[in-house]
Formats: sequence, C-alpha cells, structure tokens
Amino acid sequence: MDESTRYERLLARYRDGDIDRRTFLKMLGLAGMAAGLAGGPFGLLTPREAKAAVEQVRFDGWGGVVSEAFREYAFKPYTRATGIEVVDGTFGGADEYLARVRASQPGEFNIAHLSGVFDYARYDGLGLSTTLDEDNIPNLKLVIETLQKPFRRITDGRLSAVPYDYGTTGIAYNRKYVSDEEARDKGAKLLIDERFKDKIGGWSEWKTRIWYAALQTGQDPNDIEDMDAVWDAVRRHRDLALKYWSSGAELMSLLGEEEIYVTEGWSGRIRALQDQGHDIGYLDPPGGLAWQECLFVIKGSPMAACEELLNFMLEPEVAIAVAEGQNYPPALNPKKVDLGEKVPTLPAFDPSGTLASLNFFDPAYWNDHEGQWSKTFGRVQRGY
Repeated sequence: MDESTRYERLLARYRDGDIDRRTFLKMLGLAGMAAGLAGGPFGLLTPREAKAAVEQVRFDGWGGVVSEAFREYAFKPYTRATGIEVVDGTFGGADEYLARVRASQPGEFNIAHLSGVFDYARYDGLGLSTTLDEDNIPNLKLVIETLQKPFRRITDGRLSAVPYDYGTTGIAYNRKYVSDEEARDKGAKLLIDERFKDKIGGWSEWKTRIWYAALQTGQDPNDIEDMDAVWDAVRRHRDLALKYWSSGAELMSLLGEEEIYVTEGWSGRIRALQDQGHDIGYLDPPGGLAWQECLFVIKGSPMAACEELLNFMLEPEVAIAVAEGQNYPPALNPKKVDLGEKVPTLPAFDPSGTLASLNFFDPAYWNDHEGQWSKTFGRVQRGY
C-alpha cells in the first residue's frame, strides 16, 4: 500500500469517527516515521531526505497553553513524520524577541508566532522577511483571504508568513465583583473605574495601552486627534492598576488568584480560565481590539523545511487541534473547512469568514507613530 493510500484511509477513519484526533495525529506520525510521506497529501520529505537537508527548525512562540497546543498537536507529530526536530522557544513580548533576532546570527531563528500585521511590517522593514514558495504550502488555499491581504500589501504580493489564528483583546472581569450588565454599560471605562483601585491589571504593551485610552476618551484608535487626553487616560489607568502583566501566564494567574478583578485580556487565555472553572466574564467593547497571528519565516531560515512545517500546521486536522488547545480560532475559512464543535464557540470566532466586524491596528498608522509613542509610554510607565 503506498503512503498516499495509507493516509487517505487513515483520514477517512478519523472523519468517520472511528478514531479521535489525538489518535489520528499519533498514527500519522508513526506512519511517517516508518516510511515517510513523500508525494502524499502533506508533501513531506522522507526522514532520510529531511535529515540530509536539515536536522531542526526553531520555532518561537508565546509560551503557556499556546505553546503546549503547538507542541502536542503540531510539533511532535511533525517530527515523527519527518525526522526534523522542532526546537521550541518562547518569548514574553514582541519587542524583546525582535531584539534577540536582530542580535542573532543568520539562521539562528527560523519561525516566529508573531502577533499582528504591525510586527510583520516591522520585520519586513528591517530586512528580515523572506519569500515563501506557495506551491509548497497548498493548504494556504484554505486560509481566510481577509487575513492574507494585509501581509501581501506590505510585501508586494508575496508572503513571508502564513496567517494562523486570530482573537481579540477584550475586557475580562471577575463576576463576583463585576456584573455582566456593569461591564456592558462601562465598556473600556471599566479599566479606569476608581471603585476597583489596586484590583485592575493591564498588559505592559504600549499599543494596547494607547488603544484602550483612545476608547476611554471617545476617539478612534486608528485616527487619534487628542493625544494629551490619551496620555492622561493611560496615566489614570496606571495609577489605579495593581500592576501591568507581561505574559499570558501572568494574566491567568492574576485573574485566577483574584489578585485583580478587571483587566483587558486575550480572548483565548480568558476562555482557558473559564474552562478551568473560574467565573470570569469577557466582553469585546465597542471599538475593541482584534488581532491576527502569523507564522513568520525569518531571513536565513531553511526555507523548504519551514514551508513543510507551515503546510503541516495548516492541515485542517492539525490546525483545528491546535485551535482547540489554545482557544483561538484558526485562520482556516469556515466556509471551506468544517471546524468542528468547539471552534465556533470560541471568543472572537467569525462564522462568515470575513472578519468584517473586528477592529484591527492600521499598520501604517501605528508604525509611523511607534518611535514617539513607545518612548513616551516608557516614560509614563516609569511614573512620569
């Protein structure tokens, strides 16, 4: 039996409900380890070819439940199927990681789980982008086109990354102390409510702080007219907050341990807390912030191996498993792919596949202001 037939039969068993997703991925990996999947639907290299070409690919992401989902449902099966090891690194913030990349040797960092079109534009502007051979990533045709277009506009039609998931940064609140009705009524201003002094949190990232300050002052975050009012709102939040958090793990700890009652938060992390039994509410207020994440291939990387990994990660059975593990909707178009039962229940999920109701950073606008605004926020954060 050739490998293509073996794969098709295995996939049919999974889709017919004979085996669960975890078993499917395990059996897929075992099949690949035994004989390779050359020429099959994944188009993967055989273990021997992969070994000759490259022994490992480095992938850096956000850690916590997100990295756990990648590790369990994508990296381990991929390594079993190809013989290529995925070196799994993490970072706490986009600026910190970019500094590490810029200080590295070419090829030291390969694929990064970047957040937003903003970061894509930054990496391209610094000469760190690549050109993906899309023929090697056939599953890209399943990805929502709305998520691809902003990247293509930046890099003249080519791609240096594939969109992978999306979510929102909304308002999270402990229902013991904040009702759903109060959260809806106050929206973004819940984050500067003096009633919750020293029980408020917030992400220590300048773009998010400015975005929510714009909402709190009645302005369009992508077209701010009164920055003095915005900085006043940022300072007000700073003075009321217990602390800024710097990672998803810290966000979950602060809310779960009830050190804070109110904060903006990442939709998937809040869903994870809810699944753990915490009575945490979540609200995307009017004008709230949406984002997409991509898998960005950095200049100097082994392109063929990276493209194989990207295509594997976009395979619906893999992408859905990762989405269910990390609680963020995948970039796959729900009009083209059956996303199962859980994904449509996730915060921020758009069943239309258009994402027309979500608000994203305007990358040109925010890149133009990065130098001034990030520097000013650094001073505000220190108490000025």
